[in-house]
This record gives sequence, C-alpha cells and structure tokens, in this order.
Amino acid sequence: VHQSKMDFFCKLGYGKQDICKVLKNLGQEALEDDVLKELIRMGSKPQALENQAQPSQLKLVARGSCSTTAGLKWLGEDGSDSSDSLRPIVIDGSNVAMSHGNKEVFSCWGIQLAVDWFRERGHTYIKVFVPLWRKEPPRQDSPIADQHILEELEKQSVLVYTPSRKVKGKRVVCYDDRYIVKVAYEKDGVIVSNDHYRDLQNENPEWKWFIEQRLLMYSFVSNRFMPPDDPLGRHGPTLSNFLSKKPVLPERKWQPCPYGKKCTYGNKCKFYHPERQHQAQLSVADELRAKTKVPLAPGEEEERCQCPP
Repeated sequence: VHQSKMDFFCKLGYGKQDICKVLKNLGQEALEDDVLKELIRMGSKPQALENQAQPSQLKLVARGSCSTTAGLKWLGEDGSDSSDSLRPIVIDGSNVAMSHGNKEVFSCWGIQLAVDWFRERGHTYIKVFVPLWRKEPPRQDSPIADQHILEELEKQSVLVYTPSRKVKGKRVVCYDDRYIVKVAYEKDGVIVSNDHYRDLQNENPEWKWFIEQRLLMYSFVSNRFMPPDDPLGRHGPTLSNFLSKKPVLPERKWQPCPYGKKCTYGNKCKFYHPERQHQAQLSVADELRAKTKVPLAPGEEEERCQCPP
C-alpha cells in the first residue's frame, strides 16, 4: 500500500520526502484525497518529472517540414527550447475519450490524438487523468476501445489513474475532476476538456477564475484533434498566445486612408498615408500656405519661432 501511494504521488510530481512525511503523520491507510490535501496544506508543489532528466540538445522540427526555419518557429530568440515558454497541459481523459467515441464508447485513441497534438507543438509537461476502474476489462454497459493505449501512456509517465476501490461489492470512486483542476491550477497550466466544472467553480472563487481563463475546448473532425483558434472568443488571445507563458503581441498594421491624396485631415488623420511617409505631418493650413507661398502674419510668425523644432 505504501509503495502504490508513493508511485501515485510521484507521478503527480511531488517529492518523495514530502510524501513520506505526510504518510508518517496520517498513517499508511490514509485516503489519497487526505494525503493530497495535506501535501497542499504543507505548501508542497509538484515538480515536473521532465526537469529531473538531462536537457536534450535536439531541436524540435515540425512534422512534414523540410526547412530548418519551420522547426525554429517554436524556439526563442536565445535558442532555448520552446518547452520553457509553453504552458503545462492537463487533459481530462474521460471527457476526451467519450467525445472521440461519440459518447457511446470510451475511445482511448482520442486521448492519444490529443497527446500527440500537444507533443508536436513542443509541450513537454502533459498529464492525462483517467479513473482507475478503466483498467478493468470492458463491460457491455461501458465499452472501451484500444485499451492498450492507456498502458502505453502510463509507461511514458503521461497518464495518471485517479484512485478507486470496492467496498462490499460497491465501487468507491474519487472525484477525478478535482485532481484535474488542482494540478492544472498548481502548475499554472491549461485544462483540456469540454466540461465547464460548474460545481468546482462554485466551490472555490480562485478556481472559478482559473477555469474561465484556462479551459481549452476542442472538437474531433475525422480523427483529428482540433482546438479553436480563439479559445476565449473573437476578441481574446490567439491559440498560440493562449498556450504560451509569454504571449507575443501582433504588430500594429496601419489601415490606408480611404481618401488617399484627397484627404483634408492633415496631421490629424488616423489613417496611413504612404505619400507622407518622408514628409512632415503639417496641418491643412500650413500645407496650403506652403503651396501658395503666402507669408505668415506677424503674430503667427512669432509663435512659430518660439516653438521647438
């Protein structure tokens, strides 16, 4: 029991010393929810398992790309790995699998498609939460397709089973949505799900803001995982900025003036005038005086002399 709990919380990223300390205080028979609450109360934060490994020297190259520029588009200016600037990903495995199975079959292939999409983008911290009872053989009332994918993702330390047990023939299942929101909130990541988690929003005001701002919805189109290009609406950030820790603001594009050279607004015009690119932005009166070469009045001439260049 001790080893199974150690393995479970190690997969979540918590340190072994903190886990042993909590199990010693609460006892070996403590429930996983109680252990997790105690870890959070102690201030212990999960560490990414990827940070313990040696950094790879290989650069990520987009699939199907023959040029090096395509592979460098997710790298920073200093040549650092794009994973440093990308948010952690926490996937609601049950929601994704049922969505891919048309709400009739628990399709594990849908989870693999979502994981592959984020991997190709450069994300290294990806966690998928699935209830433990999904490891059991499929039944007629709960069919499962491609169940071997769950075992492969578990070996890759991507998939985490939320605990469950049987008491007097009845299955006791822990609330997996709570694990998903907690880990995503602590890692400052993104939740991938079509669920709104309204009960958890009402439970914690901080979670309410986090779920509203960090929930990434998706669709499956012909076995293709497709999140929206505007996750927070038309006026919100783009998908690239939504998944990045440091959003990149687009350059401002000036709209050409619809009146062109006939514009009479002068330097007050808010539109772009290509013919005035290398000219001083004069007012309409000054432009007319310059064209007709009419001398300025004595009062205006003194004001022009007092103005700084």
